[in-house]
Amino acid sequence: MNLTVIGYWGGYPKKNAASSGYLLEHKEFKLLIDCGSGVLAKLQNVIQPEELDAVILSHYHPDHNADIGVLQHARLIQGFLGKEQPTLPVYGHTFDQPEFGKLTYKTITKGIAYNPDVPLTVGPFKISFLKTNHPVPCYAMRIEADGKTLVYTADSSFKEEFIEFSRQADVLLCECNFYGNQNGKSAGHMNSIEAGQFAQKAEVKQLILTHLPHYGNLEELMTEASGQFSGIIKLADEFLAISL
Repeated sequence: MNLTVIGYWGGYPKKNAASSGYLLEHKEFKLLIDCGSGVLAKLQNVIQPEELDAVILSHYHPDHNADIGVLQHARLIQGFLGKEQPTLPVYGHTFDQPEFGKLTYKTITKGIAYNPDVPLTVGPFKISFLKTNHPVPCYAMRIEADGKTLVYTADSSFKEEFIEFSRQADVLLCECNFYGNQNGKSAGHMNSIEAGQFAQKAEVKQLILTHLPHYGNLEELMTEASGQFSGIIKLADEFLAISL
């Protein structure tokens, strides 16, 4: 599996950047995980919108789904220009029916409901879900293919269930919206120390801190997390590429 970070800011995209969006590729299958504000513009530096095979959404906050509409129009326009493409499946939960309904657009995209209690197969990927602690229904994902595992926390404060859910993952893509001296529980987010402790207990191989805050020295997040985690640790960055 190959992971490319497209956007990594929490809440809204910083200037000339993007909020949450991650491209996961395996055996030529291209899966976009979340599609936040600015993601479509940045994605085109890596692949074109019509090259996507599927999209999956953790939840319906705009920093994770705002660019679904422009993705739909990009594929629509490419169709007008003569590029034949199949209907793009966009996977999401059904606990917000108005938002889920927006995932289907003409024959361009089709919203497909995932059942978070049952593993989902998307192309070469097996995806399991864990409900997170967040103000709206949101699901973390454990994505497996050919013996490799990526865990994406999506948005959440820390919960003990994360440890077994992420056990021995090759990469833990962990939200880190707060510094170590801050408590993000009421907002439904983790801080850097919690992320490091979680990664250590889950025995993951590599920790990537993402969904980052817009203020402070981001290097401090990594320093704080590395005080808890003995493995490889990185800050998410635009077009950061990781091979699992």
